Amino acid sequence: MKFKFLGCIFLLTLAAQAQLKQEQEFRVDREQLPNEVLPLLEPYLMGAKRIRYYQEIDGDKASFEVKFKKGRLLYSVEFAETGNLQDVEFIIKPKDIPEDSFNRILAYLSTTYEYHRIKKIQQQYLNRDNPKETLYEAFQNLLMPHLNYECIVATKENGNYTTYEITFDASGTFMAARKVVNPNYDHVLYN
Repeated sequence: MKFKFLGCIFLLTLAAQAQLKQEQEFRVDREQLPNEVLPLLEPYLMGAKRIRYYQEIDGDKASFEVKFKKGRLLYSVEFAETGNLQDVEFIIKPKDIPEDSFNRILAYLSTTYEYHRIKKIQQQYLNRDNPKETLYEAFQNLLMPHLNYECIVATKENGNYTTYEITFDASGTFMAARKVVNPNYDHVLYN
């Protein structure tokens, strides 16, 4: 009986850790990126400013990110260690989200947390096995039914303040939430 109880606690601890966002980013040189990254991304970097390269470690997962400003948008393009495109994100404002979707997001936040404040919203395009199409959709800012909204939200629950990364689909339906361990989530945003 004692071993079953300890086993349950161990599994619950593992599950809780999986819900944490423990990202660390380190600046790297362009030459340290996987070979596949720059040929795929190069057409979209024309006219871009403040191009920076990072290696990101989130728990046991490592990836590379290219961050830059193009037009008035701040982009983050993430690649696996193998060089495969994972996603494209750019920072948006609430007015950039369709009204029905944003109302669903606000309704979820209001019913889930006694207090909430959205600190940052990113429009996210996950790679769906076609990196060129994903990049095209993201850089054309197409409102596709498969895009996501990733929100950094400061909350208050039972008197405790916590920051979460909460993901919603294109219609504003809740998908996932991860507690942000380092509340300074923008420690290397587009320096």
